[in-house]
Amino acid sequence: MFEFDQYLGFLAFVTILTIGFWLMIFLTAFIIPYWIGGSIMERLKEIRDEKKAKRDA
Repeated sequence: MFEFDQYLGFLAFVTILTIGFWLMIFLTAFIIPYWIGGSIMERLKEIRDEKKAKRDA
């Protein structure tokens, strides 16, 4: 059915595919929402600081 080098190639392919799948799940579940949430929080902080500077001036 498979020769040994074909078997190793298939295992390498499946390993890379699985790593890519879980990396994609990790990115979409944790990293991207964290990045978007952090940028929104930073922007809100900048807006709040601008309003405070206007009020003080």
